[in-house]
Amino acid sequence: MQTTNKFILWGAVSAFLAVAIGAFGAHGLEPVLEEHGTKATFETGVQYHIAHALALLFLASLSDKFTGSKRWTWAGTMFLTGMILFSGSLYILSVTGIKVLGAITPLGGVAFLTGWTLVAMTAVQRNKP
Repeated sequence: MQTTNKFILWGAVSAFLAVAIGAFGAHGLEPVLEEHGTKATFETGVQYHIAHALALLFLASLSDKFTGSKRWTWAGTMFLTGMILFSGSLYILSVTGIKVLGAITPLGGVAFLTGWTLVAMTAVQRNKP
């Protein structure tokens, strides 16, 4: 499957999941989140999840300009990794109350930062004469 199609597929699937998880959290999990005092934590996971699902679609929309760029492909991989580690750990922590899972969250943050750095590096490299 072409990189553009992968980014569109993963972006769409991730956005779908972010909306579904957010709605489930707001309605079905509200008592649990209130019991653990983790509603804001859960919402942070949803915000970063949807933002980076849209970032994958952003990458897809520009991928024709960066055909063959390994950095571009790695940026998308880092966004996916970040969604799993960052948002995933916040979701699990929020529902279970297991605080040690918070140690995983920064790894997802680093993946997000790496992805954005790769996007910037690709743009800078492309603008060099």
